[in-house]
Amino acid sequence: MQKERLLQHRILPVVTVLLVIIAIWYVAAYVMNSPFQRDLDRRGNVTSTAMEFFQKTMAQPKPVLPAPHQVVSNVFENTFLRSVSSNRSLVYHGWVTLSSTVAGFTMGTLLGILIAVGIVHVKALDRSLMPWIIASQTVPILAVAPMVIVVLGAVNITGLLPKALISTYLSFFPVAVGMVKGLRSPELIQLDLMRTYHASAGQTFWKLRVPASIPFLFTSMKVAIAASLVGAIVGELPTGAVAGIGSKLLAGAYYSQTIDIWAALIAGSVLAALLVTIVGIVGKIVDRSMGGRLA
Repeated sequence: MQKERLLQHRILPVVTVLLVIIAIWYVAAYVMNSPFQRDLDRRGNVTSTAMEFFQKTMAQPKPVLPAPHQVVSNVFENTFLRSVSSNRSLVYHGWVTLSSTVAGFTMGTLLGILIAVGIVHVKALDRSLMPWIIASQTVPILAVAPMVIVVLGAVNITGLLPKALISTYLSFFPVAVGMVKGLRSPELIQLDLMRTYHASAGQTFWKLRVPASIPFLFTSMKVAIAASLVGAIVGELPTGAVAGIGSKLLAGAYYSQTIDIWAALIAGSVLAALLVTIVGIVGKIVDRSMGGRLA
């Protein structure tokens, strides 16, 4: 019975949406690749049946929009059929991007928590710092990334740190906002109870506010880890990096290898999904260890 409910309420809707997306993708690939294929047939005086023409649009080496099977084949080849040390391996490039993602996510999470604690306990910071934090997120990351790279490069700081700082810039905001909401989530009656017990500010913080904020923290961390990955990829673009998912996107764009571009995008999406899943699992483990109930 539980398996049937899981199939109906979770697996079936996801599979249905996925099949619809794939169908739309194939139609779009045919429509966008057809003009170029018609031009090739006309120049070569080739006459093709409708099926042959469709097959040709799905097998172009440099299509305008790659077909799903072309992208899947590329991902499989560059993930499982190549050495992880090869510069064509998506595992290798994913690992390079992952390192800066994790570094930026760690720094962003710590920074967000520190900012949230300060905002909750210092009214001056709540009134002065919070508006600036919100305003900082209105600046496009594509404008910030080159400035960070250039400034740090001027003082000979290159490699992992500049990309990690860009990831930090994107990841600290959701953590800060989530933690502020979490630390303020205890109700007045709970705070009054702590005062009745003559609890100090530190005891109230550690025994009431922090436990109450944990669900909010891990929810915001899911957003932060995905944003951190985006920051790491964007950070690779202005540096002309030779490794990383961003470098794969650059190389694909430079040589018009659209299949490689889409394969890199799929690899980044899978990496983001895995990171979000890991954060969610850790959140459930922490929740269980603190006596929470799992759905």
